[in-house]
Amino acid sequence: MTGPVVVGLDGSPASVTAAWWAAREAVDRKLPVVLLHSWTTQPLDVPIAQEALSKQRYGGQVLQRMETELLHRYPQLDLTTELVSASAAQTLLDASESASLLVLGSRGHGTVSGFVLGSISLHVLGLSRCPTVTVRADDPTVETGWGHPAAADRQEIVVGVQEAGPAADPLLEFTFTCADLHRARVRAVRALPVSSLVTHPHIGHSAEGYEAEEHGRLAAALAPWRQKFPEIDVVDHVARGPAAQVLLEASAHGMLTVLGRRRHPSPLTWKLGPVAHAALHHAACPVAVVPHD
Repeated sequence: MTGPVVVGLDGSPASVTAAWWAAREAVDRKLPVVLLHSWTTQPLDVPIAQEALSKQRYGGQVLQRMETELLHRYPQLDLTTELVSASAAQTLLDASESASLLVLGSRGHGTVSGFVLGSISLHVLGLSRCPTVTVRADDPTVETGWGHPAAADRQEIVVGVQEAGPAADPLLEFTFTCADLHRARVRAVRALPVSSLVTHPHIGHSAEGYEAEEHGRLAAALAPWRQKFPEIDVVDHVARGPAAQVLLEASAHGMLTVLGRRRHPSPLTWKLGPVAHAALHHAACPVAVVPHD
């Protein structure tokens, strides 16, 4: 990936923390950062008058302040800012065509917000052409410029692998690349429904046999990536229970949670599944949503 790391910045605490996460990631990846602010799509609680000129001034101040703070911490960072009049959602989706990453702020434990609000954020996550990461304001994994160090005990990147085969390759490539970059462990998670013994009678009603079969499928999906990244420690995590619950429990002490979603042929058909919604609302670390065919 050689495109920039693009951040949707509206001045909210979540979007500011997202910018700090994006800057660190861009430095590690040796990529430029683009800070985007749509002055026509600002948070509802921005304490400014509604006139267009006031909104533009506010947007310019938000960008300038963030640029100054990031360059003070990372003077080597290649950083540009863009104040745009187009809608936030469309601007971000356009940027995703050439970006390596999109980064959005998230309230967490509630609805996704930040640069765009509510359903608009979910719309971007559902249609982005590149991996999109959400970061919440109080995320313990993010080192900010306010004396907030990153948690030292977060050393795993957690990836949900519910589909084996080629569909899993884009998110595994993203996961292993991130792990290699940050010298982190990979925890590959596969959830088995409690009802699986009933729905898979071919295994002879043997819980051990079914779990062994699923461990084998997960191991087969991971095998080429283990070979490509032999230095990375990989944990195969297969557990029974609702997929969202299994993933959230596995990512409780992770530094990043990675999920996949299928690309959609039309902007009218996008959607995110229940597991993605649960992770975006409740995961205790940044969440990356990676599109795949």
